[in-house]
Amino acid sequence: MCSLPPALGTLDNLVILNLWGNNLSSLPPEIGLLKKLRVLFACRNRLSEVPEELGLCMGLEVLSLANNQITGLPGSLAAMRNLTKLNLSHNRIAHIPTCVYSMKGLVFLHLACNRLETIADQIQDLVNLKILIVEGNSIHTLPKTLCFLESLELLNVDFNDLQSVPMEMYLLNRLGRLACHPLDKGLHIVHNPLLKPIQEVLQGGLSALYNYLKPT
Repeated sequence: MCSLPPALGTLDNLVILNLWGNNLSSLPPEIGLLKKLRVLFACRNRLSEVPEELGLCMGLEVLSLANNQITGLPGSLAAMRNLTKLNLSHNRIAHIPTCVYSMKGLVFLHLACNRLETIADQIQDLVNLKILIVEGNSIHTLPKTLCFLESLELLNVDFNDLQSVPMEMYLLNRLGRLACHPLDKGLHIVHNPLLKPIQEVLQGGLSALYNYLKPT
């Protein structure tokens, strides 16, 4: 299936829509008529963009657009204040879309395996964020505002270009430990070209890093 019929918009009681692995190249604008939609899986397709009208699905709570060819998101998605889980992994995104920083309800944000080099200071606006996954990008620095996300329990920055970490990282108390297994809570930071002394300090675990970073 390469496309969806406009009649999709007549399914006005639809709550969950699973379009996984259908070779879709686009989503019809009529998707915006699905006012009761709470969950949309559109991963593993050939989407390069999503329609502005998707922003009309303001009740959406879970959105997965993973494994597509997406480079950005329309600004209309900023209206998705009920969204708690957003998966944009394995796409072609070079900058976190501005609209994402307006999704105040986000608890889970997955941006692994894209083309990110930076994270904007506005990341601090996602005050409810508990899980942030940005592994497999080209991020060379983390903003200190990231360290103001007091709810963060899992931060995965594996396989990036980080040489250091913000001095304020010790504020992320809920990370708890250095993590290895992908599903473990904590800080994932392996396979980065970290400079000395951070590289050596991390051998002592997260508490050693925090003690090093804390002002005396």
